[in-house]
Amino acid sequence: MKLVLSITGSSGAIYAKVLLDRLLQLENQWEKVGIVLSDNALINWELEIGAPDFSAYQKFDFYKKNDFFAPFASGSAKYGTMIVCPCSMGTLARIATGVSNDLVTRAADVVLKERRRLILVTRDTPLSLIHINNMKTVTEAGGIICPACPSFYSNPVGAEAIAATVVDRVLDLAGFELPTYRWGEGK
Repeated sequence: MKLVLSITGSSGAIYAKVLLDRLLQLENQWEKVGIVLSDNALINWELEIGAPDFSAYQKFDFYKKNDFFAPFASGSAKYGTMIVCPCSMGTLARIATGVSNDLVTRAADVVLKERRRLILVTRDTPLSLIHINNMKTVTEAGGIICPACPSFYSNPVGAEAIAATVVDRVLDLAGFELPTYRWGEGK
């Protein structure tokens, strides 16, 4: 599997961090992971979990937000899945309207036009009608809206464990096999 992960400027950097950590644990299930961060993603990461240090993630390929030479800027590179986590409402709006003004939105445009898997992990609340209509548009285009709504029936303890309830669901949607709490299967 070749995967694109975009981290944008919505609050919720912990979701992105837990997702990066989980992907390292699942490295036998992916061939390449391309990562692109927005400027606001870096700001929120520092505000919420400290200065960004991506040295633990050297197995991933990092790209600048305006690097249109990144392989996943074209459908011919055959990246099968893109996850935007967290996905800001501004990013959602640009994806919904087809505005490809940076690598994040270009990659999402490519994934949708190629009929591949796009998963947007939205985090904002409350939602305006504009947000809801943008979610509807992306869904009708083939994308999946997966709000960052943690589950609590597994009794997660701590912020990372709570975030992992969302991340594990996202990885399920992306087609990964992972050990995680499953309803009705106990702990």
